[in-house]
Amino acid sequence: MRIWFKIFRDSRLLKDTVIVDNSNDTRTHKIFHALEQACYAFDLGKPIWLDATVTEFQRHSKARFYQDNFVETIDFDYLEIHVIEE
Repeated sequence: MRIWFKIFRDSRLLKDTVIVDNSNDTRTHKIFHALEQACYAFDLGKPIWLDATVTEFQRHSKARFYQDNFVETIDFDYLEIHVIEE
């Protein structure tokens, strides 16, 4: 599984990274683990999965985490997660 994480501000890509997970873990565990790795790489606290975020991710394998998803203040508009290969 390859998951692409992107940070945007003013519709511009600031940072991105791709996390590859070839373990035999479940899809959900792979996504949570990759999110943890990406947040560590970006020096961010882990975002909270709100119901709207979960629904969007289930439908499109893509979701955006806005300020409402983070406990601390963020200096960008959103973090996007996108599964690019399963």
